[in-house]
Amino acid sequence: MNSTHCYHCGDSCENEDIKIDDKIFCCNGCKTVYEIFSENDLTCYYDFQENPGAIPTEIQGKYDFLDNKEIIEKLLEFNDDNTQIITLYIPHIHCSSCIWVLENLNKLNSKISTSQVDFPKKTVRISYNANLTSLKEIVLLLSSIGYEPYISLEDYETGKKKVDRSLIYKLGIAGFAFGNVMFLSFPEYFEVDGFWLEKYKNIFRWLMFLFSLPVVFYAANDYFISAFKGLRSKILNIDVPIALGISVLFIRSSIEIIFDLGTGFFDSLTGLVFFLLLGKFFQQKTYNFLSFERDYKSYFPIAVTRILSNKKEENVQIYDVEKGDRLLIRNQELIPVDGILINGNAQIDYSFVTGEAEPVAKKSGDKLFAGGKQLSGILEMEVLSSVSQSYLTQLWSNDVFKNDKTSSFKTLTDKISKNFTIIVLSIAFISTAFWLFFDASKALNVFTAVLIIACPCAIALAAPFTLGNLLRIFGKQKFYLKNATVIEQLASIDSIIFDKTGTLTTNKESTISYDGIALNQQEKRILKSSLRASNHPLSRTLYNSFDDIEALELDDYNEFLGKGIESKYQDNKLKLGSASFLNSEDKIATFDTSVHINFNDLYKGKFTFKNNYRSGVKSIFNTFKKNYDLAVVSGDNEGEKKYLTDFLPKETTFLFNQKPNDKLEVVKAQQKSLKKVAMIGDGLNDAGALAQSDVGIALSENINVFSPACDAILDASQFHKIEAFFKASKKAITIIKYCFVLSLCYNVVGLYFAISGQLMPVIAAILMPLSSISIVIFTTISTNILGKKLNKSHANK
Repeated sequence: MNSTHCYHCGDSCENEDIKIDDKIFCCNGCKTVYEIFSENDLTCYYDFQENPGAIPTEIQGKYDFLDNKEIIEKLLEFNDDNTQIITLYIPHIHCSSCIWVLENLNKLNSKISTSQVDFPKKTVRISYNANLTSLKEIVLLLSSIGYEPYISLEDYETGKKKVDRSLIYKLGIAGFAFGNVMFLSFPEYFEVDGFWLEKYKNIFRWLMFLFSLPVVFYAANDYFISAFKGLRSKILNIDVPIALGISVLFIRSSIEIIFDLGTGFFDSLTGLVFFLLLGKFFQQKTYNFLSFERDYKSYFPIAVTRILSNKKEENVQIYDVEKGDRLLIRNQELIPVDGILINGNAQIDYSFVTGEAEPVAKKSGDKLFAGGKQLSGILEMEVLSSVSQSYLTQLWSNDVFKNDKTSSFKTLTDKISKNFTIIVLSIAFISTAFWLFFDASKALNVFTAVLIIACPCAIALAAPFTLGNLLRIFGKQKFYLKNATVIEQLASIDSIIFDKTGTLTTNKESTISYDGIALNQQEKRILKSSLRASNHPLSRTLYNSFDDIEALELDDYNEFLGKGIESKYQDNKLKLGSASFLNSEDKIATFDTSVHINFNDLYKGKFTFKNNYRSGVKSIFNTFKKNYDLAVVSGDNEGEKKYLTDFLPKETTFLFNQKPNDKLEVVKAQQKSLKKVAMIGDGLNDAGALAQSDVGIALSENINVFSPACDAILDASQFHKIEAFFKASKKAITIIKYCFVLSLCYNVVGLYFAISGQLMPVIAAILMPLSSISIVIFTTISTNILGKKLNKSHANK
């Protein structure tokens, strides 16, 4: 290699003495990084981009403060006896090479479990074994390979609170230059002769040239970078025609100035960039104002059970949880806040946080971290700090739980943008060739105006603004979606599967009768304590019926989802659940929804539930039957089949005695028939089916079990609006299509004036952001009208 540039970072090499493997390095630091990569078989890092690295800085003693345990505790996101997790802000992250090497840190240090890069925020989330390595070692490793993290102890929201003001700076420079160039162009506009022509013409023209330089090479550089990256990836993105238009204007204007052929088009050039940036600034401000993600997070419906001083229990939103509160965490519930374990058999699954599925046992006095899931009965904990809502939503959107539920409509938008760019470029070149033949003076204006006026920005904006605003509206209606693409999926659904218990039925109004041998006081206490730890709808309903019975602390507890519960207190063993779970089907003839009780291998009896169906179930099914295939699946027996057959439309399919895996297979079978399936369940026994479906909707009563398998959570009080939500999703797609039509009309009219040479580039630059603004206004007004109709929907129910 004969290059005088460093193989690692690309900087110039003062000498060629630092060399290894025929590769030259500017310093020993870069050479060391290359050796590290080479020893760990990571040299393909250099295949992604030429000279992607950064020069490692001298860090001797810089991170000694990371030996202080108190400081480390403040910095860590998660910390138990084995696993620690930290999110570090890495300013040098800038390309695919950076992502690749940072997500392969485990090859450089085997004690690191995983590392995930968030490219837009320039952060890396690292999980590592705290017994084998330390935070200091990891930070030193990152620094040694040129990715030194920025750590601020005063405010460790590094990267999150860092405001990117580059767009404002660029807009200011472009505006300043545009104003001055327009002022310097006045003599040309008014065709001033004499004194102007003789003395100051060239000075003014060269000043305009100088003002254009920072505009082209700084203010407009994002368009060139985006276009270059797109072309390098063989993609024609929407910035290609813009970058081409700016380049043509600048080159043509510079040639005119240099060879004294004319004044050039510097006014159009600076005005174009200014109005493009102004349009982008408006879009950014509007997007932040609508604040789709923050609204969704702030309405995220996680409830928790708080134990009061008089031993009573109440369900509260997690925002109401304060330091010092005592919380009750049931089986399969998520720990919403950091706290101290008071009592209970704690077997915590931290796989949501660490990716490790092995449960962690905790004893009284141990610290519990938000994001853990209790797997063994019930526990009580004291809150150390109030909830971090964004942290819970971060868990819900973790890559671990992302299913490949891609949106066909999003692909359509990208496809239209790509084809649109090809068409625009073709029109620009053909019309320019035409004018070069008939009137060469108009050719440049026509070429530039076509590229600017036909930019498909409006098309690109239609979907995110429409769906994002509707996402916010749904949140206010207590229908919480994982992201905006769920709306697109919802609009394409043609088959809906409902779970029965806890979804079509409500546990708030069920009537319960007991048939069997009377239970003594001790047995009632054991039964209540076992039910207390469960989140199954029948368990919650039955638990609430034992209001005057005092609970006790069980010695052992196991819940088998979809089947039943086994528990132990002293010498008493309790088994409750379905007849099949108790192995007593031959003795128990029942077609009702029942919970059977067995104490010490002796069958005691059963609690029979008379289900009450939610308000609006019949009308919802009658409305849905016109456009959807409907099915009801249930783990219960066929006791209510006759009632449901008469109650619901005859087109509905009924499946009973369905285990959790059976429900998943039902969804799969529908999908094999090329159906787009929505599964609506309670989020407990339906996790597999919710994950498999195209859209999984978990219905929440008053306790929310964290369910990363679902795509949406619907507050049970809004169940009667579910048909309106589906309809609103379809209307949102219609709104986007109207936006496409509006954008097409605008482009056809604009292109006519541009091709005919009647449109100056600077006017086109003003009209282009106006078209984007009109699309944003149209989508916002349309979705707000849709939201008002949704709010009025079933208002009297």
